[in-house]
Amino acid sequence: MKRFARKSRRAAPLLWSGWAILLVFLLIGSFSGADAPSSPEPATGPAIVLDFEGPIGPATDDYFRRALDDAVERDASVVIIRMDTPGGLDASMRTIIRKILDAPIPVAVYVSPEGARATSAGTYILYASHIAAMAPGTHLGAATPVQMGGPGMFDQEPDDEENEEEQPAGDAMQRKIISDAVAYIRSLAELRDRNADWAELAVREGVSLSSSEALEKNVIDLLVPDIETLLEEMDGETVKVAGTDHVLATAGAEVAPIEPDWRTRLLSILTNPNVAYILLLLGLYGLILEFSNPGALVPGVIGAICLLLAMFAFQMLPINYAGLALIILGVILMIAEAFAPSFGVLGIGGIISFVIGSIILIDTDIPGFALHLPIILAFAVSSGLIFIFVFALALKSWRRPVVSGRESLVGAQARAMDDFEGDGWVRLQGESWKARSAVPVKKGQSLKVTQVDNLLVHVEPTNESEQKGAST
Repeated sequence: MKRFARKSRRAAPLLWSGWAILLVFLLIGSFSGADAPSSPEPATGPAIVLDFEGPIGPATDDYFRRALDDAVERDASVVIIRMDTPGGLDASMRTIIRKILDAPIPVAVYVSPEGARATSAGTYILYASHIAAMAPGTHLGAATPVQMGGPGMFDQEPDDEENEEEQPAGDAMQRKIISDAVAYIRSLAELRDRNADWAELAVREGVSLSSSEALEKNVIDLLVPDIETLLEEMDGETVKVAGTDHVLATAGAEVAPIEPDWRTRLLSILTNPNVAYILLLLGLYGLILEFSNPGALVPGVIGAICLLLAMFAFQMLPINYAGLALIILGVILMIAEAFAPSFGVLGIGGIISFVIGSIILIDTDIPGFALHLPIILAFAVSSGLIFIFVFALALKSWRRPVVSGRESLVGAQARAMDDFEGDGWVRLQGESWKARSAVPVKKGQSLKVTQVDNLLVHVEPTNESEQKGAST
């Protein structure tokens, strides 16, 4: 027992030493684990950059939709819309805003470069974006709705709101449109926690702000000189994307611009009102030429293609269908003048209908979506010259004596085939005709046809024959 106790007392320090060494190793391991690098963070996706230049229309809508789908597939960290626009169509603007609100990735609007603007529809899109930024020397605002796609839409709200019952119907419609636009932009401002009061002023009074004033009044989030600075400044910001909080990780992200492709460019050309107007007229004239010359094929094929392209463009543009009907009526009347000359009635009426219809065809005052007056005048003048040419030919043919048919026999020269008084036979235009004369006629005497009665011609001696008879 004493020997066992002595061994136990000798082993105890060794056990405590072993536990101490083990504890030291565990502590070292834990500290080493704390200092060890964690698993690598996923790489930041690219920053997709889109360019909205010029009026916002159906082509812009299509470009943004397909670019946004591409950005989602590439797991982009953010989509940046670099904007310089005077405004655009209400339908296209609202479609773009809906896509921004439903986007699964953040969308930033950056008004750039210096001197750029985001007015009218551009202001609404900027308010809808997750991050709103501007470059120095840019401005935004003037968001009052103008006439877009129907009657009753005006440039500004009337000042007199006291006597609403005395206002005409157009003013009541105007107030409704302004109220709708105010409610729309205020809802976007409240969603993004931006200045809703100034947004209302931009709609009601058409006011504008410079980039520095916009930052001061909490209309935008950032004032930056370039895209790279924008990516650095918005890194770490928390925005609400598709209803959930999202922390932006954009510092050092690769800038990947997406340029408009051939489809967007073609759609932009086709939805230009002036191009659509020219396609419409080429289509109408082509089909008319084909119908007037069956079998020509080329005018018919070209006309059908142009007319279908024009209809495709018009269904996306704010057109006045009364104007379209007047244009078609004018063309039909001018063509009818060529086939059924009315000595100017159809032609003049066609030109008047054509010009009036062309002027009222596009039902909006938005820059970039109006017909150019020189184009209207060029087609009106060319159509008028064609009408004048056809009218001159018709007038000339009307004055020219008839050279065929029964009417051509009246006044023609005939020669008696024998002596007769009353009924007899004469040689007329190489044929034998039964003739009737009120005076005696001698064989070989020159006669003039005065009337045609079925197969009987009434004749009388010519002055030359009468003079010869008197001299004998």
